[in-house]
Amino acid sequence: MDPELVVVGAGPAGVAAVLMAAGLGLRSVLVEADRVGGKAWDIGALENVPGGWSDGTALARALAADVERARETGRCTLLQARALRVRAHRDRAETVLADGRTLTAGAVLVATGATALTPGHAAWIEAPEGLRPPPLWRARAADVGAGDPAVVLGADRPLGTWLRTRPEAAARLEVLHPAGDAYKTTEVADDARVRLYEVEHATVVSLDSGYRIAARCTDGRVHEVRTRALFGNLGSRAAPLDGDLAPGPDGYCPPAAQHPRLLVAGDLRAARHQRIVTAQGSGAEAVLTHYYAERGSAG
Repeated sequence: MDPELVVVGAGPAGVAAVLMAAGLGLRSVLVEADRVGGKAWDIGALENVPGGWSDGTALARALAADVERARETGRCTLLQARALRVRAHRDRAETVLADGRTLTAGAVLVATGATALTPGHAAWIEAPEGLRPPPLWRARAADVGAGDPAVVLGADRPLGTWLRTRPEAAARLEVLHPAGDAYKTTEVADDARVRLYEVEHATVVSLDSGYRIAARCTDGRVHEVRTRALFGNLGSRAAPLDGDLAPGPDGYCPPAAQHPRLLVAGDLRAARHQRIVTAQGSGAEAVLTHYYAERGSAG
């Protein structure tokens, strides 16, 4: 018997969706290519998620336990597989997997989230092809020591979160960012561990022992620095599946623009919605909306 719902992605949004589906008596299949919990496993500290979680690992373990609880009800099946594309039809939705299988259900909820931007995606950075510095939000305090400065490319929101959740970290961060990121720096401007440089262009050169970076600032200065620690903090881009999803101009997939049998939740909806709590709420809301729409149309 086909499930009533396929959920792609087992992060906070996807797990919230299968829990809501189970509570409504719907049979679901949860498709995850990696492990339940998603990026939460790598979050070093949490301060804006209710429940008193100390870090992302604790939350991820709880999400895995939630899925196990849903499986025990018999209403949720966890499938370790990679989804490639989704298709929408008048009476059904299909999810095509990398192994060639196709899952058919009344609807598909896609919660594949977003992936970190790299220097190659930023027009203001000139860097070796394929350079992928680790994201700042994954860095440990020990990775950002008080000796040589660590250079951060971009001033996205994880910068403030990283500093707030590590008040004792003896860090020296030199943050290079474009003018468009300036409004995000207000919360860290008074932190003595940070030096902010608004730049028009930055050149990154790989060395045997690290990197040499030259930045042309918007005030005309040229700032040069050598570092062994380089981190990315450039924001993210949507990671939708191929097929019938309808991305907007920015690549994200607003729920109202999708086929009624294709639901989206979590970070995939918009860059501004990338918070764990809003992701969880969107997963539950999408399932509820579909549930009542189906029963309304049936009546």
